[in-house]
Amino acid sequence: MTDQSPNPQAFEARLRQIGAERYHDRHPFHHRLHGGQCTMDEVQAWVINRWYYQSRIPMKDAAFMSRCTDPQLRRIWRSRIEDHDGGEAEGGGIRRWLKLAEGVGLDPDYVASGRGVMPATRFAVDAYVRFVRDEPLIAAMASSLTELFAPAIHGQRIEGLLAHYPFANPETTAYFRHRLTEAPKDVAFTLRWVLDHATSRADQEAAAAALTFKTEVLWAQLDALWHGYVEGSIPPGAWRPGEGQLR
Repeated sequence: MTDQSPNPQAFEARLRQIGAERYHDRHPFHHRLHGGQCTMDEVQAWVINRWYYQSRIPMKDAAFMSRCTDPQLRRIWRSRIEDHDGGEAEGGGIRRWLKLAEGVGLDPDYVASGRGVMPATRFAVDAYVRFVRDEPLIAAMASSLTELFAPAIHGQRIEGLLAHYPFANPETTAYFRHRLTEAPKDVAFTLRWVLDHATSRADQEAAAAALTFKTEVLWAQLDALWHGYVEGSIPPGAWRPGEGQLR
């Protein structure tokens, strides 16, 4: 029996279907946030926990680059680190996220310290970093294809935050506005690379499983937020409302 794989168009359609069914834009926490129904405690909890994910993205990308023997692939991939870390003067995505933290009334130093991050958030994000560090390159790259679906949720988030929350302004939503152009640039390259290199059924199955895994990483973080701060079951060690506020 030969290992015949679907054609690239069918494979791409399968990847996009995973996002349509599993991307975290479907999570009720995002509907609550974008609809203006979150309390400020819930918004602050989201900012604190999402920071942990944002802060680990360049670490994930650095781990990926350390495995790449192709210098051209490293040259292209390192722009992701630059987008998040930025330079000394202008900063990048992480610094823009801390501006959001300040805008919602949190001490940026507290947020950047990582204190108060929920155990489930830490577990899920660290699992993602390990996945990209340890899995074959096709799977590691395919896990980032959630960026295919990111611009739509960033657009919804900008609109929802500006419509419903006094803290929202061009400065505090700058992270999301930048991702409207950064994510499509990154994912166009990654999608083409995965489609070109995942030519066996085994590789395509691994890529689809990697993308599914990444959607679960994102979903798990929101499940934890909902359980902890909407339902009120905050786990030991996690941020408590009133902590880490600007004075």
